[in-house]
Amino acid sequence: MTTVVPTSEEDPALSVVRFTAEISWADAGPEVAEPQVTSLCIEAQQCMVAGRWLDLASLMLTSADLVFSKTSEKDLECIFTVICNLVKKSDSLDEALEMAKLISTKITQQPNDKPALRLKIMFNLYNLLENSYSRFFVYMKALSLAVDGKVPEHIVPSFKKIDSFLSEWNIGVQDQRELFLSISNVLKENKSSPKESFKFLTKYLATFSGEDASTLGEAKEEAVRTILEFVKTPDMFQCDLLDMPAVAQLEKDAKYAPIYQLLKIFLTQRLDAYLDFHAANANLVKGYGLVHEDCIAKMRLMSLVDLGSDISGQVPYALIKDTLQVNDDEVELWVVKAITAKLIDCKIDQMNEVVIVSRSTERVFGLHQWETLRTKLATWRGNITNIINTIQANKVTDDGTQGLQGLMIR
Repeated sequence: MTTVVPTSEEDPALSVVRFTAEISWADAGPEVAEPQVTSLCIEAQQCMVAGRWLDLASLMLTSADLVFSKTSEKDLECIFTVICNLVKKSDSLDEALEMAKLISTKITQQPNDKPALRLKIMFNLYNLLENSYSRFFVYMKALSLAVDGKVPEHIVPSFKKIDSFLSEWNIGVQDQRELFLSISNVLKENKSSPKESFKFLTKYLATFSGEDASTLGEAKEEAVRTILEFVKTPDMFQCDLLDMPAVAQLEKDAKYAPIYQLLKIFLTQRLDAYLDFHAANANLVKGYGLVHEDCIAKMRLMSLVDLGSDISGQVPYALIKDTLQVNDDEVELWVVKAITAKLIDCKIDQMNEVVIVSRSTERVFGLHQWETLRTKLATWRGNITNIINTIQANKVTDDGTQGLQGLMIR
């Protein structure tokens, strides 16, 4: 015989069970519906009294899942708010994690049906959880939902907080890889920020440092994708991909070696090298979705940057014309483009037909660039020391002169 322990009808969980059960069985007629509703309510009461919160969540989700298309968004939000709050009732973090998995799996099963509302429910669940891994799990489910439901704009703002999230979650390398790659895919789907997508792709590739060849192989496709994103993006002129093991492995890969060669050209060589590469690999360039004219434009700017790094700081018009393969009247145009892109700081001397460069962007920043920076800092430090010593010496001289003048006055 079933023993029913009295529980207030005002309890939100029981109200949700009754509400969703009545909607689920409404079409069956009162003779069938009433016993079913009563049975579900009794089972819910028993779970509550026994503290079986995972069982209660499962029971509530069975009914709530059926009424997603039959209930207003406002009611659905209320229903799932009550269900999500069950994670706060359990004293076990493991049980709370299992409930979070159960709830988030149910919510994400039909991503195209009210996706924005489903994401809102997921965020509510995330904020209720105390365990760091539970939060990470729910966040990853939300990422998948945003992509599958085609509503990436609702989760993109949270990417600004990823660094603080990582500190909170304290997740391992494998989870980091999944996170970075998923975020990059969301940004790619959103088509709003190629640079941000590229940033998270490089974060993903960076996690493969120190791995063996077998593990590195897992990153080949994404390494190729990262290179192509860098080459395609018209306002991206600097990266550290060449030094990454996940990218460097492509250099000796039978299939992807040309892609690595293309990256090397964009980061270390000039326009003529790209044109030679294209002449031998025109079909490959086109096959990867690269536009030859866009590549030429970008390589002209990067070649100009390379010219600007000359130690003398002076670049003749004729050299720019030959390197960029442009007409005489286009030289200043390309210099202005480089200035606008903040690739160089310079003065254009039209009388002498020379560009005087005071700063140029480094396409790569490796060991050589660090050594150059160290030398410059040492020089600046020496110059400042000499200035200070000169000022102090002049001050001593002035003080001595003033003292002698004082004695003479007396």
